[in-house]
Amino acid sequence: MHIHYWLQVDKGFVAQVADVMGGRKAPMNKEQEQQAEKSIVGEFSTVKHVRGILSMGRYSDPDTASSSFSILLGDAPHLDGQYAVFGRVTKGDDTLRKLERLPTHKEGIFVMPIERIEILSTYYYDIDAESCEAEKSILKRRLSESASEVERWVRISLEKYKNAFFLHMFIVVN
Repeated sequence: MHIHYWLQVDKGFVAQVADVMGGRKAPMNKEQEQQAEKSIVGEFSTVKHVRGILSMGRYSDPDTASSSFSILLGDAPHLDGQYAVFGRVTKGDDTLRKLERLPTHKEGIFVMPIERIEILSTYYYDIDAESCEAEKSILKRRLSESASEVERWVRISLEKYKNAFFLHMFIVVN
């Protein structure tokens, strides 16, 4: 399991996922480490930063985006043209509202959840291959495996963390 976590949850602004190098619990092999250390050149568009937009995280240099990203929890016009937009939440606004209700504390410039909020499972679905039966079969198997894994983690987490809750959303990546 490649557990990632929400680094920042700032109500009305962003929920930000930590980058792989700083947020992953599972060890990485050399190839994974090399990929994780890469950054991408800034790719900016005219897409507005509004609630539900997925946007790359980066440092002050616009060419330092790697694996950290944010989901906008409100409109942020000051980010327009400054951060690469790569997707949007199409279902699951109730999940975003759950994130916004988390207890937080301020640490430097970040508003962080008091408890670490981990991402237990993710999957990728290529919408361009939607008509391909082989892809559908693979997706169904992965979803089934993912659901079983998440159910197991839910049981363990509910026993360990009495205040645990679980989020589910569907995101489309452009």
